[in-house]
Amino acid sequence: MATQPANLETHTTSLNLRRYLPFLDWLLHYDTKNLSGDVIAGIIVAVMLVPQGVAYALLAGLPPEAGLYASIAPLIIYGLLGTSRSLAVGPTAVVSLLVITGIGSLNPANTTEYVEMALILALQVGIIQLLMGLLRVGFLVNFLSHPVLVGFTSAAAIVIGFSQVKHLIGVDIPRTEHFYETLVEIGQHLGQTNITTLTLSGISVLILLLFKLRLGAMLLRWGVSASVAQVLTKTGPLVVVVIGTMLVFGGSLYQTNDVAVVGDVPAGLPALGMPSLDINLWQQLFPIALTISLVGFMESISVAKSLASKKRQKIDANQELVALGAANFGAAFTGGYPVTGGLSRTLVNYNAGANTGLASIITAGLILLTVIFLTPLFYYLPNAVLAGIIVVAVSGLFDFKAFKHAWAYDHTDGLSMFITFLAVLVVGIEMGILVGVAASLVLYLYRTSRPHTAIIGRIDDTEHFRNVQRHSVTTYPQLTLIRVDESLYFPNATYLEEEILGLVADQPDLTDLVLVCSAVNYIDISALEVLEKLIHELHDAGVRFHMAEVKGPVMDRLQQIGFINELGQDRVFISTHAAVCQLT
Repeated sequence: MATQPANLETHTTSLNLRRYLPFLDWLLHYDTKNLSGDVIAGIIVAVMLVPQGVAYALLAGLPPEAGLYASIAPLIIYGLLGTSRSLAVGPTAVVSLLVITGIGSLNPANTTEYVEMALILALQVGIIQLLMGLLRVGFLVNFLSHPVLVGFTSAAAIVIGFSQVKHLIGVDIPRTEHFYETLVEIGQHLGQTNITTLTLSGISVLILLLFKLRLGAMLLRWGVSASVAQVLTKTGPLVVVVIGTMLVFGGSLYQTNDVAVVGDVPAGLPALGMPSLDINLWQQLFPIALTISLVGFMESISVAKSLASKKRQKIDANQELVALGAANFGAAFTGGYPVTGGLSRTLVNYNAGANTGLASIITAGLILLTVIFLTPLFYYLPNAVLAGIIVVAVSGLFDFKAFKHAWAYDHTDGLSMFITFLAVLVVGIEMGILVGVAASLVLYLYRTSRPHTAIIGRIDDTEHFRNVQRHSVTTYPQLTLIRVDESLYFPNATYLEEEILGLVADQPDLTDLVLVCSAVNYIDISALEVLEKLIHELHDAGVRFHMAEVKGPVMDRLQQIGFINELGQDRVFISTHAAVCQLT
C-alpha cells in the first residue's frame, strides 16, 4: 500500500507529459500497421505542398523559397506536438493574404525588410498562440463566430483572386490598399495584357478545374477506388507546374514573349536566424499578428475536429494552440512565415491514410530534399501558373450557400455574415474582420435584449406545461406562469420587467405570478437588481412574485447574495407543477 501514492504520482506525470507531448502516444510505441498510410500520405501531401508553398509565398509577397522553408520545420514540430493525426500544417491562402495586407500597409523599403517583417510576424503569431494554449484561453477564438469567419473567408477569396489578375494577364499592376482600388487599376491596365501569359494561365486554370471538378468522376467510372481517386484529383498543381515549366523552357517564352518566371530559388538548407527585435516593428505588426493567430487557429481547429470525429479521436484545442504556436516559432527561425492548417491539404492527408504525426514529418523531409536538390527546376516556373493555382484553390472559399442558409435560419446571423463580407471588401482585411466581430456582438446583444417569453399552462392532467399559444392547456385566472427562454443580464433585464408589469396591468384579478427559470443559466447583477425592484413593484400592485425551476448554480448565487431570503424560501418551487399545486 505504501507504493500507491508513488504509482499514482508517476501515472499523473505520464498523463501530463502525453498531454503536452502527444508524440509519446504514437512515436515510442509505433504500430507498423500505420506505416504504409503515413508514408503514402506524406508523399502525396509533399507533392501537393511544393507548388502550393511556392504559390502562397508569391501571394504573400515573399520570395518563393519562403513558402518551402515554411513547410519544413513547422511540419516536423506540429507532427510531434499536435493532437490531430490528419492536420496538414503549412502556408495557406488566407494567412498569406493577411501577411501581405499587414506588411504591405507598412511600406517596407525593400525585399530584405519585407522578409524580416514576415519573420517577426511568424514569431509574434507563435508567441500569441503558445501563450493562449498554455494559459488555456482558447475560448477567445469563439468571438470569431461562424458567420463572421464565413463572411471573412468569402471576401478574402475574392480579394485574393483579384490580387492575382496581374500575374494571370502578365501586367505590372501596383498593389493597392483597398479592393475597389484594385478593380480600378485592373481596368486601367487591361489593354496591356500579355496574350501568351493569359493563354498560359488560362490553360493552367482549365487543367486545375478539370482535376477538381471532373477527374474524380472519370476515375470512378474507370474502376479506380474512391479514396485513390480523391487523392489523384489533388495532384493538379504539380501537373500544371510541370506543363507550364516545360512550355516556358521549351519555347523560351520568358525571353521571346516576356512571360514572367520565378527565377533563381536558393538551394540548400534554410538559414537559421533570430528575427529582429525592433520594438517599433513589433508594435506595428502586432494587430495583424493577433488576427493571423485567431483566424489561423479557427481555420485549423474546424477541419481538425471534423476529421477527428470520423475516427473517434479527440482534439485538445489548447494543445493545438501550443502546437501551432511552436510550429510558427519554427517558421520564424528558419526563414518562413506564419503557418496554419490548410483545409485542402488536410483532406488529402486524411484520405491518403495519415494515421499519425509521422505523415507530417515525412512530408517535411521530402520538401527538405526538394529544397536541397530540386530548386534549380523552379527557375522557369511561370508566375501565371502559380497565380492559376492560387485562384482555383481559393475559389472554394467563397460559400454562397452558407449566406443563403444563414439568412434563411436566422436573419441576424445572415446579416453579420454579410456585414463582415462587405466590410472586408470596402475597408480592408484587418478592419473588415474587426467590423464583423463587432457586428456579430452587437447583433447578439440585440437578439438577447428581447428574450422570448411565454405564458404557459398545464397540458391535461399531466405535470407538463407549455406555451398557451401553441397548445391546448389549462390556465388559472388568479395565477400567471411566465417562462423566459434566455439568461437574464443587463441588456434584457428591463425588457423582462416591462413584460411582467404589462401582464399585471392587463389582468386585474391576478394575485400570483411565477417566473419559470428552466432556461435561465445565469443572472447578472443588473438583472438581480431588476428582480429585487420587481418584487416590490408587484407587492405594491397586490401580486406575489414566485420563482420555479431555478437551476442549481443560479440558486447558489441568489442564496449567497441574500435574494432568496428577501423573496422567501417558500416562494421558490422546485417545479412548475409544485407551484401550481400550492398556489391554486
